Amino acid sequence: MKDLRARCNPLATLSPSVTLALTARAKEMKNQGKNVYSMSIGEPDFDTPRSIKGACIRALNEGKIGYVASSGLPALKTEIVKKFQQNGILTTPENIVVTTGAKLALFEAITSLCAYGDEVIVFAPYWLSYIEMIKASGAKVRVVQTFLENNFEPREEDLVQAINENTKLIIVNSPNNPTGSVYQKKTLEMIAETAVRNNIMVLSDEIYEKLIYDNDKPHISIASLSEKIAELTITINGFSKAYAMTGWRLGYLTAPLWLVKRIAALQSHATSNATTFVQYAGIAALKGEADQEVLQMVQTFAKRRELICSLLSQIKQLKFSRPNGAFYVLCDISQTGLNADEFAAKLLEEKLVVVIPCTSFGAQNYIRLSYACSDEVIQTAVARIKEFCESLERLNQ
Repeated sequence: MKDLRARCNPLATLSPSVTLALTARAKEMKNQGKNVYSMSIGEPDFDTPRSIKGACIRALNEGKIGYVASSGLPALKTEIVKKFQQNGILTTPENIVVTTGAKLALFEAITSLCAYGDEVIVFAPYWLSYIEMIKASGAKVRVVQTFLENNFEPREEDLVQAINENTKLIIVNSPNNPTGSVYQKKTLEMIAETAVRNNIMVLSDEIYEKLIYDNDKPHISIASLSEKIAELTITINGFSKAYAMTGWRLGYLTAPLWLVKRIAALQSHATSNATTFVQYAGIAALKGEADQEVLQMVQTFAKRRELICSLLSQIKQLKFSRPNGAFYVLCDISQTGLNADEFAAKLLEEKLVVVIPCTSFGAQNYIRLSYACSDEVIQTAVARIKEFCESLERLNQ
């Protein structure tokens, strides 16, 4: 009898997300009555702004619940075009696809572009899902290391060395998860010039675009740098982080028309359209109806960044780079004598603090702390991390 499990395509070989698994474990421990402090989740701890929820409720009450065009509501695509124009990206509604979350936009873009024999460059530390999406396409991952001393921005010599005749795509994520780095213009120009020179596509994941905190490190869309790089760039964004809409699942992309046609065809067979009444909420968000709430959220994150960096600076066993955006701090824990997986497991067991080990992010000596949590959680969790690191130091003496 044939073995039904013997063969499978790349989609069946993917690894589950460690971030979601750890978050689930933290919730399980809390349900057991344990006082767990979690700094693991990449989710704003704010409610979705009322005006955005109101737009969705109105759509529901008006019966806007049926199928719409697979690539998105025309009215939403018009607002997305305006939004991209604000970033210096010239596009049209025909070049837009609205998706069920920015993660799906990434998945559809990578799998519609790449195939067996292709190579995709990612900068480590990287968001772990990029690797699984590349695997799903059948392409090969080519990792380029970045370093804390350089704000985790790629160096030209390292990028150039990684390129060969099979290189199809470079993935850029700024503001970055997990490092919190915002790429300087000169770094983006270097990537753009390299891509144009070698005829390589660029995927720019800009989901954390609005969560930036330093005037000297503004967000820059790589597709805005020149017409040539714009013709090679897929720009992806969404509503989850900026508008506290993680569970709403609404994202979007713009890309060259030849690739958009592939992506739209894939989506038409996979999910049809993103949820219709949620798209009306997206229209309200892009029209600026919640801009004041977004500003207040960003200001709160900025204050939390100051708090967590101040506290972490008192832990001599850790090294970290001050983040410019998103809501993460990446900490080098190599001085503790543990790798990231060991550190996170022992920290949870002994101090009931959840952090993300970045082994699956291409950084086995780093942990990621999310400050998308209250001041109390930050203060208590970092105090426990300090105690933990000091106890490890005593054991190693």
